[in-house]
Amino acid sequence: QTASSAIKGAIQLGIGYTVGNLTSKPDRDVLMQDFYVVESVFLPSEGSNLTPAHHYPDFRFKTYAPLAFRYFRELFGIKPDDYLYSICSEPLIELSNPGASGSLFFVTSDDEFIIKTVQHKEAEFLQKLLPGYYMNLNQNPRTLLPKFYGLYCVQSGGINIRIVVMNNVLPRALKMHFTYDLKGSTYKRRASRKEREKSNPTFKDLDFLQDMHEGLYFDSETHSALMKTLQRDCRVLESFKIMDYSLLLGIHIMNSNIKEKEGESSQSASDAKRPGGQKVLYSTAMESIQGPGKSGDSVTTETTNTMGGIPAKSHKGEKLLLFMGIIDILQSYRLMKKLEHSWKALVYDGDTVSVHRPSFYADRFLKFMSTRVFKKVQALKSSPSKKQCNSITALKATSQEIVCAISQEWKDEKHGILTEGQSYASLDDEVLGSRHRPDLVPSTPSLFEAASLATTISSSSLNVDEHCQCDQPVLYSSSKGLPSSSTFTLEDNAIYLTSEQSTLEMENDNASVLDVYL
Repeated sequence: QTASSAIKGAIQLGIGYTVGNLTSKPDRDVLMQDFYVVESVFLPSEGSNLTPAHHYPDFRFKTYAPLAFRYFRELFGIKPDDYLYSICSEPLIELSNPGASGSLFFVTSDDEFIIKTVQHKEAEFLQKLLPGYYMNLNQNPRTLLPKFYGLYCVQSGGINIRIVVMNNVLPRALKMHFTYDLKGSTYKRRASRKEREKSNPTFKDLDFLQDMHEGLYFDSETHSALMKTLQRDCRVLESFKIMDYSLLLGIHIMNSNIKEKEGESSQSASDAKRPGGQKVLYSTAMESIQGPGKSGDSVTTETTNTMGGIPAKSHKGEKLLLFMGIIDILQSYRLMKKLEHSWKALVYDGDTVSVHRPSFYADRFLKFMSTRVFKKVQALKSSPSKKQCNSITALKATSQEIVCAISQEWKDEKHGILTEGQSYASLDDEVLGSRHRPDLVPSTPSLFEAASLATTISSSSLNVDEHCQCDQPVLYSSSKGLPSSSTFTLEDNAIYLTSEQSTLEMENDNASVLDVYL
């Protein structure tokens, strides 16, 4: 109920005072008791010998675990002067999109930090979380989890307003053409009509499956870095019994040139405001998954300022920049959540409800991200890379024996497979059927017995090279009896298929029919 201008002013005054006060304290290791310290200072409007005078009502400002948060800020390369400059130099900007929780959001004028109001329970939970959070950050500073830079409380007129300072996931300088809040659940996970009418709506899981049904494609290095980061983060959240978190995903389409130019000019303006233009470490999406060293190499360095976004492509081949982070992690699976899940499970199918056991929630979240949202572009290429070619020649001798043993059996079975195997149409139906249940994976026939046989001999790579008569359906009788060679390579959880066609087949391209089951 307090006027937001008074809140903004009190936040800036309070943070300015406490951070300034901290600089006088010597650097030392963080001890266990530092996580539970609460410092309090009273700021009367007329001022005192310690605090400045101000135009707002008298208020008390509390700082939780000041030394622990100072350590977190140092870990992310945020100098005290920069932190103060970002938050206190210009008025905070209130964001109009409060989200379901009803929290207020403010962003600093240079776009670096988000300040969010939190409930008493969430602030309490974050305090309990701090020692574990500290341990996790020490082991793994590359994380998509929220980076907490400070937890404070403004007490004014008998009201407590608790705020947390975090990294800003979606920079305002680049226009986000799509914003999604993804949980991996399908129960009522569609943006409301009211949300859709906003200028920058935040869509949900079912909207994503509808708009981006093919998912988003990355090069293999970026994909594996992203999935590793997500897996580690989910395990950490699971260990804290946290759930109901989301992945906030902002998609900027590179091909819209006018918007890029707008973004660049506003970004350079906001950079100029910063002393020394120092960028916050690990705060961009690219650095969150790869660390500071590599971010320059793998980003498509064109004329555009990528702002640390992760390069990707859509199924239409559009170049995208993705910004992402895991949000809403201050939800613990306590009594209220258990009751909420039991009630929703009675009314609806329990597995698709978003409030769930933390371990199930983490697994479903990861499964949704790896199968429906983030895909590796390499598995789509028709020819293996040099690395795979080398592995093929190296294993030629080993696999030759298998080929001899199974080629006869394979020839006998081949015709049966072509006729009895599941057709593409039925596979498509199955995939479409499972769309309503993202926690179900479409079942596929286990046909390549040859492949599984060979895998036992060499688990890292497999090569089956056959020169056999092509059994084509009668429809393409013209190509009967033409030799063709195909290579199967199993590498890094993907099967690559190369098919070398004979010259006659090349001329008549529709002559070769290929049914591939993975």
